[in-house]
Amino acid sequence: MNDPTILVLTSLSSGERHGYALIQDIESFAGVRLGPGTLYGAIGRLEQRGLIEPVGETGRRRPYRLTAAGAIELESSLTQLRAIVEQGPTGLPARPAPVALRALGAQG
Repeated sequence: MNDPTILVLTSLSSGERHGYALIQDIESFAGVRLGPGTLYGAIGRLEQRGLIEPVGETGRRRPYRLTAAGAIELESSLTQLRAIVEQGPTGLPARPAPVALRALGAQG
């Protein structure tokens, strides 16, 4: 899942971060590199909804933190994602085990 709002909330759940630190953290845990427009658009929406708030300014960097409402929203979103992850495989066709796939490849 690469929804910028969930990624930002997830990153801020472990502490305050400014924009560049958010980009780096999200890339490290999710493998997704958000561009500045995407990141700051998500930050603006989250701030407007009261899910994150600025902590203050440190030079040009403006750190943000998760609010109580943001923590509740993140928990709800992650619960929904878990349900999707658990349901998803039930509708997929069965796949051969990796060992069987290698054996098939060796025969062809």
